[in-house]
Amino acid sequence: MNPENFTRRRFLSTISTASALAMHPQHVFAEKPAGKKLGVALVGLGRYSTGQLGPALKLTTDCRLAAVVTSSPEKGKKWAAEYGFPESHIYNYETMAQMADNPDIDIVYVVTPNALHAPHTIAAAKAGKHVICEKPMATSVKDCDAMIAACKSAKVQLAIGYRSHYEPCAIELKRLAKTAEIGTFTKIDGGFSFVMKKPEWRIQKSLAGGGPLMDLGIYVIQSHFMAAGDVMPIAITARELPKQRPDFFTDVEETIEWEMEFPNGLRGTARTSYNQGRNEFRAESATGWYHITSAYGYQGHQAKSHLGPFSFTALPSIQAAQMDAFARHVRDGSPNQTPGEMGRRDLVVVEAIYASAAGKPVKLAF
Repeated sequence: MNPENFTRRRFLSTISTASALAMHPQHVFAEKPAGKKLGVALVGLGRYSTGQLGPALKLTTDCRLAAVVTSSPEKGKKWAAEYGFPESHIYNYETMAQMADNPDIDIVYVVTPNALHAPHTIAAAKAGKHVICEKPMATSVKDCDAMIAACKSAKVQLAIGYRSHYEPCAIELKRLAKTAEIGTFTKIDGGFSFVMKKPEWRIQKSLAGGGPLMDLGIYVIQSHFMAAGDVMPIAITARELPKQRPDFFTDVEETIEWEMEFPNGLRGTARTSYNQGRNEFRAESATGWYHITSAYGYQGHQAKSHLGPFSFTALPSIQAAQMDAFARHVRDGSPNQTPGEMGRRDLVVVEAIYASAAGKPVKLAF
């Protein structure tokens, strides 16, 4: 089975923690001497690994690529040659347990389709490896709970691949929310959309768990929490918009929008779509505003406020910063900025959005 080139048929053939504690995990490990680069194994060599994570691992200072998990031995050999690790460090999805015997692997980064995040994260934890799981954490809160439990049982750390926490414009958003420097935010709005032209696993519900909400909307949910100071919402309402291409989006939503209400009166609105174009976030207070364009891409972020442009130095690779930060957490005990509990929190919101859009009762069990 090849998680890098999935089909519905092949897939079907196989297959509450308090928020304060969520942001401060209790178990911190110092497994390697300070300064030593930790070894990372990439699970899944698809588009994101090839285009972003692999190149980022050539720029990291605290971790390095030490192994891969792939169903293609030929692809694995190409990666081994390019990144300088032994061919004995090439695994497939059935041999992940053997990573337990490889001391060069400290961290496993799960980059497979959403429905496989839980089994691959649990397999890595059972092998005694720390885990970064790409977003969304899973396709259900139930799976999130299983992943968190498996990592706690194995005494390994778990992070979600929320790269935006290392992007300067988003860091500034968090700072402004915390300091109220331009006023307390009362209204926030964001959108992330693009026009999907060719079918892929992201529009197969059995693999993705949903449509653009799972893939793109999760970023907007993250921005809302940043602007709200990580306060939990008290109400969520949503609606799915009529499909313009029903023959293409047969299994998942095409466009969905939602509103989140927070205890202090802050209201957030959002939309995500696989058939529109948008990539921005805006936060407003009674006395000012902050606006990010190209908010959720890999590069090109820009931000300004009513006071003028936000000046910052762009990072060579946000993904490199993200992976280095987790390596330092594992090695040195620095904070885990995107723990599994954060991923679970966001899936609670995702499930509530889908429930509201379907006319079902909304339960916010954070």
